[in-house]
Amino acid sequence: MSHSLNDFDSEATEDFDSGHAEFARLRRECPVAHSEGLGGFWALTRYDDVRRAASDPATFITSVQNVVPKVAFTGRRPPLHLDPPEHTPYRRTLNPLLSPDRAAKFEPYARQCARDLLAPMIARGYGDICGEFASFLPVRVFGEWMNVPEHWVEPLHQSGRAFILAVNLNQPEQMKATSLKLYEMARELLQLRKAEPLDPESDITSALLASLERGEDMTEDLIVGMVRQVLVVGIVAPTVFMGSMAVHLSRHPDLQVQLRADRSLVPAAVEEFLRLYTPYRGFARTAKCPVEFGGRTIPEGEGIALVYASANRDEAVFENAEEFILNRANIADHMAFGRGPHNCPGVHLGRMQVRVMLDELLAMTSHFEIDGPVAPARWPEIGAISVPLKLVAA
Repeated sequence: MSHSLNDFDSEATEDFDSGHAEFARLRRECPVAHSEGLGGFWALTRYDDVRRAASDPATFITSVQNVVPKVAFTGRRPPLHLDPPEHTPYRRTLNPLLSPDRAAKFEPYARQCARDLLAPMIARGYGDICGEFASFLPVRVFGEWMNVPEHWVEPLHQSGRAFILAVNLNQPEQMKATSLKLYEMARELLQLRKAEPLDPESDITSALLASLERGEDMTEDLIVGMVRQVLVVGIVAPTVFMGSMAVHLSRHPDLQVQLRADRSLVPAAVEEFLRLYTPYRGFARTAKCPVEFGGRTIPEGEGIALVYASANRDEAVFENAEEFILNRANIADHMAFGRGPHNCPGVHLGRMQVRVMLDELLAMTSHFEIDGPVAPARWPEIGAISVPLKLVAA
């Protein structure tokens, strides 16, 4: 970059709260900020600016860089890495398999997995809610949704978690190695579905192959990339988000009591947690021309982070934005699942999983509290990747 602007240090050592405190400062003092860290990028921290960029795919493209830091070293992975209309056939194939009705079918399985994972932790009275619970449950549910062979589930968990940790530790070589391992799994799954196809209405890999055969504008290499993307994308956010919910509820035992007394409040609580602890801060776009936000001009071709985690705490949109307020009047305005053509296609499956995780944790305990240091997530996530808890059985 020709300029040298460092409005904030994106590589600063953080604790669980400091990232949000820094974004609050930027919203007040420098809402369109530049950092020289993580390869150099701009950060939009206010709600209206994030919404504008997310909703204008013609100006703000995702095919150059889709996340900060730039971690896609090993190939293009639809639909996130493609712009409309190139991304559209992939979304058109994916969306029906992630409908609200399809997501609901996996809830009984998710509940049983949650109970099975929590039981040994509660029996011994302690455990890491991220590493032992929230990182496992999404892998099992996604494995079931993707119809992967049973013996793949544990290797998928290991590879997915290794990739996540490599990203959080900013280890590019390890990111590449673990990503390539996930690509191997994606290719194997594609070959398996060619040999043993399933119903395209219930299997994403078979649906993608069927779309290719129908003449949709797809390629087999990009289908492999999409299967690779789906294998891991649904693992990260639930892990970090569950950790953040556990930290908040440990700090506010009165809210634990309230939700246990009336678990019908859990879905509304999850929505406010999604706003308050949006697990992503680094989804990126690149402007195709110079663009102006708040009096600052971002040159063409430079990376722009759409900081959803900051936008969802924008005081101009959400009153007392740093507070947890159950049944907030405008809660539907939060952007935890993105906005525009690249909003999260797994929104219904993701919502179901985190609701089940919180519901079962409350049901199976009478109390829990933090029992050691919380490890914070780094860009592109924000929240916790390790939360040791002391757990008291119900």
